[in-house]
Order: sequence, then C-alpha cells, then structure tokens
Amino acid sequence: MIKRILTALVLAPLFLVVLLFLRPVWLAVLVAAISAGASFELLRATKVAHHNGMYIFTGMAAAAIPIGAWLGYGSWVTRAVALLLMAVLFLIAIRLYGTGKAVGFEEVMVCLFGGIVIPLFLSALVSLKMMPQGRYLVLLPVITAFLTDIGAYFVGMFFGRNRGVTKVSPNKSLEGYIGGIVFGALSLTLYGFALRHLFVLQVSLPQLFFFGLIGSGITELGDLSFSLVKRQYGVKDYGNLIPGHGGVLDRFDSMVFAAPTLLLLCELFPIF
Repeated sequence: MIKRILTALVLAPLFLVVLLFLRPVWLAVLVAAISAGASFELLRATKVAHHNGMYIFTGMAAAAIPIGAWLGYGSWVTRAVALLLMAVLFLIAIRLYGTGKAVGFEEVMVCLFGGIVIPLFLSALVSLKMMPQGRYLVLLPVITAFLTDIGAYFVGMFFGRNRGVTKVSPNKSLEGYIGGIVFGALSLTLYGFALRHLFVLQVSLPQLFFFGLIGSGITELGDLSFSLVKRQYGVKDYGNLIPGHGGVLDRFDSMVFAAPTLLLLCELFPIF
C-alpha cells in the first residue's frame, strides 16, 4: 500500500502537467506510449506468440493512432492502420499455418483489440484536449476513472458487507461498487463547482453529476472487463512497470472505457 501511494504521488503530478499545461502533442506522445505498452501487456498476458513479429506490428499500430488523433486525421489514420495491421496479421497466420508456430484466429483478434481498440479509445483523451476549453474537458475522464476507483476501494474497505457480487472480483462488495459510482459523480460535480468559482466558467452541475454517474458506471465495467481477461488467462497483473500498481494496463484499464464515454457525452451534451 505504501509503495502504491508513493508511486501515485510521483506519477500523478507528472500526468497532470501533461494534461493541463503542455501542448496536445505531448499528450498524444504519452497516450501513444501508454497504448503501445498496454498492447504489449495484453498480448503477453493472453500468451500470443512473440516470435513472429505480432508484438512489434501491434505496438506500432497502437502508437500510431493517438498521433493521428493529434494531427487531426484520427478517423483516416485509424482505418488505414486497422487495415494494414489486419493484413499483416493474416499474412503471418497464413505463412505459419500448419507449422509448429501456427497463429490462431483468436490471437489475431487479440492483436486487433490491443492494436486498434485500446489506442482508439485512449485517444479520446487527445480529442478532448483539442476541443474548445480542452484543458478542462480532458480532466473529466481522469477524475471519473481515478476517483471512482478510490471511492470504491475505501467504501468497500470500511462498509463492504455483500461481497462476491461477481466471481471476476470476489473480494469487491456491492457497497464498494455503489460507493464508487456515487463518489465519482460527486467528484465531477465538485469539479464543476471549482470551474464556476475559480475559473468563472458557466457549467451545469446537474449535467456534470449525470456525466459522473454514467462515467463511473462504465469505469467499473472497464475494470471488471480487464480483470476478466486476467482471470481467464491466470495472471495476477498485466505487468510490473508501475510499482504498487502493476502494469500500464492495470492502471489505465478503466480509462479505456471512461475516456470515449466522456468524449461522447461532451459531444452530445456540451458543458460549455
């Protein structure tokens, strides 16, 4: 626990500096690195063979998509990268079919998920940053994802009674899930209050509370979804790159769900 807290105290301010004060290109570079690392960890956890170049091609695709979002060609780059990655993966599978290093269809699908879906959804951070008032919008999924996790942890620890809601995370309680959603919604509402009184921005607090409810619910689904993958493949963590937190994907699993959700909500129901 101490290592986890110390790591967060070091990395969280650095992450916030990139989000708030640096130009969008640096956020795109950071998301590209996170996406490439997450794709590598996913392929390793799911035991996709690494001897045939699938790790390399998947990581390159994952890194390209956030950069495309920053350049303003997100849709075009994503489609081009998806097509190229799919072609390369199937060429590898065709070449190795019938050999001892054969590549299965499920391995191709895992690579496409790690190389396309994960970076596409994480690139929502870049898209939020580049919107009008983007320096404030980009914090919405960050606040939602991280504070939902914190709220669920502490509510579950002190008030959790009904555990085993799902076998994917049997130690987590119903009270913890509910507490996480409420905590996330209240956190976004408090953020809106700060925007009103510190930066004189007109935002709707009920709207942000609604965003928080939806975002927190999808955040917890994201956490459970990637936990399901770990359960199915018998791994505890996706990696050990971040002391006390595991791998990149262990820390950003819920962000994969939260970022595109908050981007969609902001596009449908602008808060400024």
